[in-house]
Amino acid sequence: MDIGKINGEIDIWEQLKNCAEEALATEPALSEALHSFVMEHKNFPAAMCSRITHKLANNDLEYRTIISLCREAFEKEPEISCLCQNDIIATKERDPACESVLTPFLWYKGFLAISTHRIAHYFWTHSRQLIARFLQSKVSEKLGVDIHPAARFGCGILLDHATSFVAGETSVVENNVSILHDVTLGGTGKERGERHPKIRAGVLIGAGAKILGNIEVGTCAKIGAGSVVLDDVPPYATVTGVPARIVCISRGGDPAGLMMNHKLPKC
Repeated sequence: MDIGKINGEIDIWEQLKNCAEEALATEPALSEALHSFVMEHKNFPAAMCSRITHKLANNDLEYRTIISLCREAFEKEPEISCLCQNDIIATKERDPACESVLTPFLWYKGFLAISTHRIAHYFWTHSRQLIARFLQSKVSEKLGVDIHPAARFGCGILLDHATSFVAGETSVVENNVSILHDVTLGGTGKERGERHPKIRAGVLIGAGAKILGNIEVGTCAKIGAGSVVLDDVPPYATVTGVPARIVCISRGGDPAGLMMNHKLPKC
């Protein structure tokens, strides 16, 4: 996959339906969920709206509100569907515990959180900040993931486990980035303007890492688990520690964000 380009050719709807039918045959106890979230819908956006709404709504009023917002965003911004499908493929390819495209769609809160963020971001960029913050709040409350609606995310994002992931207002995450749980893309104080990290394509961020300030993590870099990153990270570099220090800069090769190899490289 090109780490700098959205794959607009992906359409996993038939694959998703086939997986649901196979699951129905082997686990009839999930019949109601599979029909409600997949089989009764005519396309991927409709199914996504149903799944997100069921996950986030606490009552009938919230259900009607959220599903209406989801449908509006998917209808007026078709790219959201493409981005979500890329995220599912990224999750299946990079997470060895993910056996089919149905798994993240049904159960992975990281996927559901980033999908809802894409909807919230649509409303934020169309001057409907109250609605965007409503969706942000619901994701934080229900899924334990807090992404400011203004933060910008590319395609092919893996939020693995995702618990306690935080991304501030001016954060940028480019294509094909993999992020584990308890990661913070934060600021360093109360300054305004550009104050959050810029994560370039193909980066891998280990569990518990804190990346703080308006700094750049270069293409295909690797951030070690538990690291506190306060300075720019060069492309293809590996950094670890508190505060993080460069331990290696490789000569290229496969993007860390796609390989999911958390071991220190031998440079």
